[in-house]
Amino acid sequence: MNGIIQNIFVFSSLTIAVVFLVRKFVWTPKKKTTKTCGSNDCGCH
Repeated sequence: MNGIIQNIFVFSSLTIAVVFLVRKFVWTPKKKTTKTCGSNDCGCH
């Protein structure tokens, strides 16, 4: 009985870790980079 619960915890934590890594590195929303050249800011910083 304890082995089944332990396996459930291991697989759920593995799934959470994989989902976190996929969302962080693979499925990142594209950020809009607007370069506005004004009097003080050229958009390069």
